[in-house]
Amino acid sequence: MFDRFIQRPVLSTVISIIIVILGILGLTSLPVSQYPEIAPPTVVVSASYQGANADVVLNSVVIPLEEQINGVENMSYMTSSAGNDGSARITITFKLGTDPDLAAVNVQNRVARATPLLPAEVTRSGVTTAKRQSSNLVIFTLYSDNPNYDQTFLQNYAEINLVPQIKRVAGVGDASAFGRMDYSMRIWLKPDVMASYGLVPNDISIALAEQNIEAAPGQFGEQANQSFQYVIKYKGRLKNTTEFENIIIKSTGSGKLLRLKDIARLELGAMNYSTSSTTNGLPSIGVAISQTAGSNAKEVIEGSLKVLDEGAKSFPPGVGYTTLVNVNDFLDASIQKVITTLIEAFILVFLVVFLFLQDFRSTLIPAIAVPVSIIGTFFFLGLFGFTINLLTLFALLLAIGIVVDDAIVFVEAVHAKLDQGYTSALKASRDAMSEITGAIISITLVMSAVFLPVTFIGGSAGVFFKQFGITLAIAILISAVNALTLSPALCAIFLKPHIKEKAEKKSLLKRFYAAFNASFLAMTYRYKKAVGFLFRKQWLAWTIIIVFTGVFAWLLKTTPSTFVPDEDMGTVMCDIALPPSASKERTEEIALLVQEMAAQIPEVQNILKVVGTGMISGSGSNYALVIMKLKPWSERKGEGQDVKTIIGKMFGAVSSIRDAKIIFFAPPSISGFGFSSGFSFELQDRSGKDIALFSKVGNDFLTTLNQRPEIQYASTSFDPSFPQYQIDVNVAKVKEAGLSVNDILS
Repeated sequence: MFDRFIQRPVLSTVISIIIVILGILGLTSLPVSQYPEIAPPTVVVSASYQGANADVVLNSVVIPLEEQINGVENMSYMTSSAGNDGSARITITFKLGTDPDLAAVNVQNRVARATPLLPAEVTRSGVTTAKRQSSNLVIFTLYSDNPNYDQTFLQNYAEINLVPQIKRVAGVGDASAFGRMDYSMRIWLKPDVMASYGLVPNDISIALAEQNIEAAPGQFGEQANQSFQYVIKYKGRLKNTTEFENIIIKSTGSGKLLRLKDIARLELGAMNYSTSSTTNGLPSIGVAISQTAGSNAKEVIEGSLKVLDEGAKSFPPGVGYTTLVNVNDFLDASIQKVITTLIEAFILVFLVVFLFLQDFRSTLIPAIAVPVSIIGTFFFLGLFGFTINLLTLFALLLAIGIVVDDAIVFVEAVHAKLDQGYTSALKASRDAMSEITGAIISITLVMSAVFLPVTFIGGSAGVFFKQFGITLAIAILISAVNALTLSPALCAIFLKPHIKEKAEKKSLLKRFYAAFNASFLAMTYRYKKAVGFLFRKQWLAWTIIIVFTGVFAWLLKTTPSTFVPDEDMGTVMCDIALPPSASKERTEEIALLVQEMAAQIPEVQNILKVVGTGMISGSGSNYALVIMKLKPWSERKGEGQDVKTIIGKMFGAVSSIRDAKIIFFAPPSISGFGFSSGFSFELQDRSGKDIALFSKVGNDFLTTLNQRPEIQYASTSFDPSFPQYQIDVNVAKVKEAGLSVNDILS
C-alpha cells in the first residue's frame, strides 16, 4: 500500500508541501497569548446611589439585584461589594467554557427584573451590565509637564479623545480612568442668603430642571396653507458659567428677579475631587484597559496602543503618555525566548543525528521531517481552537526530539538492508517499508496514547494539559505520516549502496568517527556489564528502585507546588490603606513617601501615584495606589534585580511607616484571575449576628494567616468601622413646618 509513495516521490513531496502550507496558514492566523484562556467568564453589574452609605446600598440595591441574578444559567458564584460612596458592584463568575456574550445577555435579563425594585435615583443613573475580566491588560497614564493642563483637563481629554476609541477596539471589555473628574458646573449655595428668601436646596433643583433642558418646540406653518414652513429650535442646555448664573429662581416683586448668582457661587470644575494622580511627579490621569472573556489579549493590546500612538500625534503641547502595565512586554520576551530555544533544539537534534548516522544524506532525511511536523501542527491547533502560547510552544519544543524518531527508524532500516548487500536504495527502501510499516504505526499510536489521557482532565488546569497533550499528539501523528510518505521516497533518492572502502589514508572526520564509534562501543559494553551485574544481584536493583521511589515521594511532598510559576512581569503594584476616615491630605503624605522611596530604587523606571482609590482596598480618602514600571529585563540581568528582590527591598524601605498598611505585589502570571498572584477566598456569615462581630472574626483569621511562614501577606478591603454621623428626624416638627422627611434628607 505504501510502496506507491516510494515509486511516486512527487506525490510524497506534494503531501508534505501541503502540510507545510496549511501549517503556515495556521501560524499566520492563530492568536498569540501567554497562556491558554483558562479564566472563567465574568459579568459585572454596576450601579450608583449618590449620597447613600454602604449599608443603604447593600439593602436597597445589592440585595434586590442578587435575588434576581442568583441562579442565572451556568453561574458558578457571585460576589458583591457596596461602598460609602454609593457604589454597588456585583461580579458573576460563570463556568469555564460558557459563552460570555450569552452570559451577559442572561444577566441583563435578570437585572431588568430587578429594576422596578430599585430606588428611582439608581434607575435614573443607570444599572450597567458588562462582560470583562478582573485583571488589566494595559494601564497607561496621560501626563503633562505644561502647567496650563491640569488633571481635570487630562481626565476630560482622555474621556473625549482616547477612551471612546479604545472601547471600540475588538476585545476591550472596559477602559476606565482612575477617578471621576469630568467637567461639571459647581454650584456652592449660600445658606444664609437662601434662608432670607425662604428657599431650600430643592427649589434650586427645580429651577435647574426647568431651565436647563433640551426642548422640541415643533414647527411654524405646518398644515396651515402658508408659503413657508419653519422649524423652531430652542437654545438647549446651558453651556457656560454666565448662563447658569442667570438662572431665574423667582420674582421678588416690583419687576425684580432673584437669580442663581445672587444666592450661590458658581464655577466650572470637576465632578469629583476625591482622587488625585501624578506620574513621576507630574499631573496625570491613569487609564486601565481590561479584556472580554475569550478575546485575543495580544490583539487587544496592539489595537489599544495603536489608538494611543495615533492620538499622540495631536496631543496638546507638553502632554504625553507612558505605559505602566503591558502584558505584551512579557509575552513577546517569553515567546522570543521559546522560539530561540526551538531553533537551538533543532540544531542540537541535527548534530546528534549526524553524529550517530555519520552521513549527511542520511541526516538530511530526519532533519526535513522536523519542520514538516512542527509547522504542520499549527494548522490543527487552529482546528481545535487553540492559540500560540507558551504551553503549545513548549509541547513543540519537546516534540522536536520525538518527531525525528520515525524518520530515523526508517533510515536505519534502509541502512540495514544496504549493509546486507543491497545494491539499489530503491529496493532497500521498498523492502524496509514492508517490514517496519506496522512498527512505525504502532510506535506512533503508543506515543500519542501516552499524551492523550491528560486531555480528559477538567477545570482550568485541564485546559493546560489538554493543549499540551493534543499539540504533542498531533506533531507525532504528522511525523508518522511523514515517515510513511516523504522519508521512504527520500531514502530511495538520497541513500547510496554501501561500497567497501579501499585502504586509504583516513581524513580527520573519518578518524573522529572511528574514535567516537570505539568510545560508544566501549560505553555500550560497560552498560551491558552493569545490566548483567544487576540481573545477577536483583536485590540490589530492587533496593535502588525502592530508594529512588522514597526520594521521589519525599521530594513530591516537600517541594513547593503552584498552579503556574510566578513570573517577573516588569511591574510592581502597591496598595496603601490608612485608618478609616483618614483625610486625603494624610493619604497624600504617605503615598508621596512611597513614591520617593520607589524613585530611589535604580530598577524603577516610571511611577504612577493615585490618591483616593486603592488597587485592592477600594475607594475612599484613606486609600491610595502606586504602580511602578520596572526597567526592561535586558537592563536587569544582575543579581538582586528581579521583581521578588525588588519587592523585598520595598517592604524593608516602608517598614518604618506605622500610620498605614502598605502592601507591594507583582501582577499575576495569568490574566483574568485578579490583580495579584496568590489566591483569594470569601468568608460568609451564616449566623445572622452583628456585622462588627463578623469583622472581628475575619480580622482574627487574617492575623493568624499572617503568622504562617508561607504567607507573605493576607488582607481584606472589608472594613465596617468607618466613623459616620446618624441623622434622627423629628417627624412631628417636620410636619409642623410644612415639610416632608424627604425634603430634609435630600
